[in-house]
Amino acid sequence: MRAAPTILHLDMDAFFAAAEQAAKPSLRGKPVVVGGLGPRGVVATASYEARRFGVHSAMPMAQARRLAPNAAYLVPRFAFYRSISEQVMELLGRLSPLVEPLSLDEAFVDLEAGGVADDSGTAREAGERLRRDILATTGLAGSVGLAGSKMLAKIASEEAKPDGLVLIEPGTERELLGPKSVRILPGVGPATGEHLRRAGMTTVSDLAEAGEDELVRLLGRAHGASLYRMAQGYDDRPVVAERDAKSVSVEDTFDVDLHDRVRIRAEVERLAERCVGRLRASGHSGRTIVLKVRRFDFSTLTRSETLRGPTDDPLVVREAAGRLLEGVDTTGGVRLLGVGVSGLADYTQEDLFAQAAGMEGAGASGASGGSGASGASGGSGASGDSSASVEEAPVAEVVTGAEEPVAVERRWAPGNDVRHAVYGAGWVQGSGVGRVTVRFEEPGSAPGRVRTFLVDDPELAAGEALPLVGGGEGAAAVA
Repeated sequence: MRAAPTILHLDMDAFFAAAEQAAKPSLRGKPVVVGGLGPRGVVATASYEARRFGVHSAMPMAQARRLAPNAAYLVPRFAFYRSISEQVMELLGRLSPLVEPLSLDEAFVDLEAGGVADDSGTAREAGERLRRDILATTGLAGSVGLAGSKMLAKIASEEAKPDGLVLIEPGTERELLGPKSVRILPGVGPATGEHLRRAGMTTVSDLAEAGEDELVRLLGRAHGASLYRMAQGYDDRPVVAERDAKSVSVEDTFDVDLHDRVRIRAEVERLAERCVGRLRASGHSGRTIVLKVRRFDFSTLTRSETLRGPTDDPLVVREAAGRLLEGVDTTGGVRLLGVGVSGLADYTQEDLFAQAAGMEGAGASGASGGSGASGASGGSGASGDSSASVEEAPVAEVVTGAEEPVAVERRWAPGNDVRHAVYGAGWVQGSGVGRVTVRFEEPGSAPGRVRTFLVDDPELAAGEALPLVGGGEGAAAVA
């Protein structure tokens, strides 16, 4: 614990949805939900306007549509969000060399290490300046928490939402934490919270009064001792600038269970190609190939194969994933598939093609597990859900550069950027029965006009996200 609140936690407010509102003038001040739009999709982020209807992240998209039928439902645009995140992280880097990103929209900053704060007054000034700079640069709002520890800084940023700043003065931690639910503490999820509730502990002060011995008896030595310290307000974890990736993975949830073994194999190979794309983009290679299969009954199996050395060869990963699939029973149907690579390194082993051929028929080295028993980190929520929306209309497109031309489905997904030869930049509002509806507007413009085209209109093409307008009229509305 520090004597001054010099650890800052930034959390961008409803980040994906707010970014979409800033990019699409007609959506400002209106309910927006971002996530997988298929029947099995989940909500990644809901705007504050949508949250008034009870919509929240990780909720099934079908349930969200029932709660807020008039909201705008959009697919995620991760490249766009990443570009904004890079701007935000660059601003954080100006405050301190110690910046610990947790996700695209969340990070810890050690203000003391940056020499910009050494007491409550200078910490508050740095936090307010950061919020102004983010708004001016991106047009988006972020909430800031300041405290003497990471745990309390994160709690403070939650208290600050939306679009605020909360500073917790050192020495007031126990008073502030006492009446709050045990679920506010890191590591206390639904199961642990219920276990504590049955033991008569529902607030943080209940934990502090129970004592360390009782918590150790209930939860075990490591968890019980750690929870007791947190209930006292103690957290000595440092801000760590580098967070090495442990795995790279992709997964898809399918609108309808897959039964055809040939189709399942094709989907695994496609996922392997996507996984290698992400692997190369991160500058890594990996030794362990992981296959994840969620079956019709929601049981989840994982299989893994460890190679002799790291690779980023798509053929090696594809063939390894295919071998792993051979050991999985898909009878009854498959609702989700995932491919991951772990054991990351920053170099490759050149003879892995020969290795892959030599390992044919060797069998998988992994074991089946329960739900979520994967060694690779699948994306959370909608980030891993590439299922197609029932509103999306496919268009045949030929990709060249492969050994043979490959037909690919191009989908007009709601929220995606497009460009028309006559009307310019716009975004897809929806599509179906051979037509696609586009609203033509740009960040900083007035709400644009809507036009409808045939899905194969030669003058309509996929577009690129336009940069946001910082502050002023370009700012996303925050309720």
